[in-house]
Amino acid sequence: MNTSNISQPILLFDGYCNLCNSSVNFIIKNERKPNIYFASLQSETGKSLLKKYKINREKTDSMVFIENNNAHIRSTAALKLSKHLKGIYPFLYIFYFTPKFFRDNIYNFISRNRYYWFGKLETCIIPEKSITERFLQ
Repeated sequence: MNTSNISQPILLFDGYCNLCNSSVNFIIKNERKPNIYFASLQSETGKSLLKKYKINREKTDSMVFIENNNAHIRSTAALKLSKHLKGIYPFLYIFYFTPKFFRDNIYNFISRNRYYWFGKLETCIIPEKSITERFLQ
C-alpha cells in the first residue's frame, strides 16, 4: 500500500505485545466493515508512517490510528477506533469529551504495564491467510 495517500484506516500496533495482538484480533472480529488495515510499529510500513506523521517512536510505543490522513495516538486513537466497531463499542466515543490529560494518564498506565501483565512475544504475529492482505509490511 502506498502510504502517501491513505484512504482506509490503519492501526499501527506493537507487534511484540500480547495485549496489542489480542486487541487486533478483537478488532478484526468486531469491525462493522472489514476496512481497517494493520501494521506493526516495527514493520517498514509502521516506521514509514511514524516518520510521515512526525510521531516519535520513543514516546509512542503502543497504538497509532490513522484515519482520513490524520494520525491519532494514545486514548484518542482507541476512541476513534471504537467508532469502527459494532455493538456497544461506538458508544465509548463519548469518553472523547473527557479531558485528554485524564484519558491519556489511564492509557499510559496500561501501556507501561502491558508487557508485565500480558507478556511479550519474541516475534510479531503472523495473520491468518484470510486477512493477510490487510496486514501491511
